[in-house]
Amino acid sequence: MKIALIGYGKMGKTIEKIALERGHEIVSIIDIENRDDIYGPTFASADVAIEFTAPAVAYNNCIDAMRAGVKVVSGSTGWIHNHDEEMRRLCSEEGKTLFWSSNFSLGVAIFSAVNRYLAKIMNRFPAYSVQIEETHHIHKLDAPSGTAITLGEAIVENLDRKSSWILGDVTNPDGSVTKGQEAADDKLRINAVRRDEVPGIHTVEYTSEADTITITHDAKNRNGFALGAVLAAEYVHTHSGFLGMKDLFDF
Repeated sequence: MKIALIGYGKMGKTIEKIALERGHEIVSIIDIENRDDIYGPTFASADVAIEFTAPAVAYNNCIDAMRAGVKVVSGSTGWIHNHDEEMRRLCSEEGKTLFWSSNFSLGVAIFSAVNRYLAKIMNRFPAYSVQIEETHHIHKLDAPSGTAITLGEAIVENLDRKSSWILGDVTNPDGSVTKGQEAADDKLRINAVRRDEVPGIHTVEYTSEADTITITHDAKNRNGFALGAVLAAEYVHTHSGFLGMKDLFDF
């Protein structure tokens, strides 16, 4: 399979390594210095583009790749909620393909399934309050993380006493804390921490007067995310439409 990479930071380089190990060819690498190459024939020769960039540029990257006739796998967060309807329309009405996920890790996919199931159980036990905390490296621009939002949305969907999520406290790289909104009873609070070079830690905590139930996913490195992105690209090669991790892993 011919793959184009959009974004060549730490994640892009890890994806490149794993894709080559799995026998794929990297035909184009698009980064800040050569952004206009996305309009060229070499990029257009790719079967799939894997896009990991920043929220401010991810939308245009996906649009330009689609216009070039290239299917897209995007792991950039902080942009999809503003463009979800448009992306779905492009896929359903114009035959484009976007596989988007806030997190491509197999472990996170399993963790998300456990989170959904636990929320369904806890719907019967209103004595438990619930909150999420996510911790990432100091270079991450969006807060809360896309993964935390996805986890929060699953809780809201399955827990009748929560109507939506809100951003709670943000612990900044210098250790200072930006206070978040006070959470009403029907709001799910998501706290964010930016620290060191942490790949990603997500914790869901249910607390009552009697005890605390906690589930946590702690990423050791970027390899799990990168492998998942390549697996998604392999899936996209033979599938079309607006796709996500539920299509790749049916659990």
